[in-house]
Amino acid sequence: MDKYKVRIADEILKKKLLGKGAVLIEGPKWCGKTTTAEKHSKSVVYVDNPDKQYLSMADISPRRILDGDNPRLIDEWQLIPKIWDAIRYEVDHRDDMGQFILTGSAVPASYEEINHTGTGRFAWVMMRPMSLYESEESTGEVSIKELFTQPEEIYGKNKLTLDDIAFIACRGGWPRAIDLDGDIALEQAYDYYDAVVRSDISRVDGIKRDSERVKRLMRSLARNQGTQAPLEILCKDVAVNDSSTINVDTVYSYINALKKIFVVEDMAAWNPNLRSKTAIRTSDTRFFVDPSIAVAALGLGPNDLINDLNTFGFIFETMCVRDLRVFADALNGKVYHYRDKTNLECDAVLHLRDGKYGLIEIKLGGEKLIEDGARNLNKLADKIDTNKMKEPSFKMVLTATGDFAYRRKDGIYVVPLGCLKA
Repeated sequence: MDKYKVRIADEILKKKLLGKGAVLIEGPKWCGKTTTAEKHSKSVVYVDNPDKQYLSMADISPRRILDGDNPRLIDEWQLIPKIWDAIRYEVDHRDDMGQFILTGSAVPASYEEINHTGTGRFAWVMMRPMSLYESEESTGEVSIKELFTQPEEIYGKNKLTLDDIAFIACRGGWPRAIDLDGDIALEQAYDYYDAVVRSDISRVDGIKRDSERVKRLMRSLARNQGTQAPLEILCKDVAVNDSSTINVDTVYSYINALKKIFVVEDMAAWNPNLRSKTAIRTSDTRFFVDPSIAVAALGLGPNDLINDLNTFGFIFETMCVRDLRVFADALNGKVYHYRDKTNLECDAVLHLRDGKYGLIEIKLGGEKLIEDGARNLNKLADKIDTNKMKEPSFKMVLTATGDFAYRRKDGIYVVPLGCLKA
């Protein structure tokens, strides 16, 4: 068995178990939720094990499933949603922390059979595919946490070439693919995409969805990665070569289904206090939870990205957003996007609970693109009313290429993704 690679979610889960009776780990299928949960549990129930009778037992006495050493992992708990209330009851009456870990992803739970929200008893942990630091492809010499302290110097040596980044983006952060080689590793993302198109999107709520429409929608989403493309545009893409009428409501239902199984994870708009009245675009920005999904939807490979740097730029942005979200969870932060009516954009704003934030531009690399990113960062920073909110703790251009991480004379950090960690 391959050596377990430590996840950022490990520490988050440990902390949550100290403060709540039960913790629910959510996230896309194949991202490693069960494996991570197993590392922290002392007994396990695999609800979907056909050799057991957990589904039948749940109808008779769901509390019996909960007997075992704690923390007790209930894997694929959503298959017996009534167990949620049984867990809530046990948490209340045992009056102890860290009793249960729940995992599940492919089919969300039916809340019709759940009577209690779990407030005060449950905590939630979101897991995503691996960041480059978790897959041990980033050196981790530059810490985002330390950037918030505004160090005068940073150092990091990037070991990843543009070809490496192209391959990693196409392979994705799926734990099962990390230790595989070449085409076998790349096939994992296509297998994931096929599972979503063929079955997972229809299993969400039992509504049969046309696989060809799903493919067209996912291609459209892939082409519009990191944008605020309205539903009408996506609807036109889905309607191409379709004999029946497609409306916006139908497309919305498809996208909502993809969100429920954590394939799509939108980014909310950031709304800072500005010196002048500037209308801020408030629409969410659309991203897949992993860049490899977009690559699979477009039918591309590493060489295709190298030969089309424009598309590569969008795919790389998705990879950076994935990693930044993983890191933000470790720092009790959120990742946002900024765009205003003048079309001034900031690719990512990492905002912490205490009000500190960092402005981040994402570029493949090269002096001109880095300079463009730095100019954007300074322009946005100048707009912020520091009498009403804090000034940015740091400004960073996050790149695919470049031999080193460094601090520019204007204070902006230039950091290859292959050097970054939380």
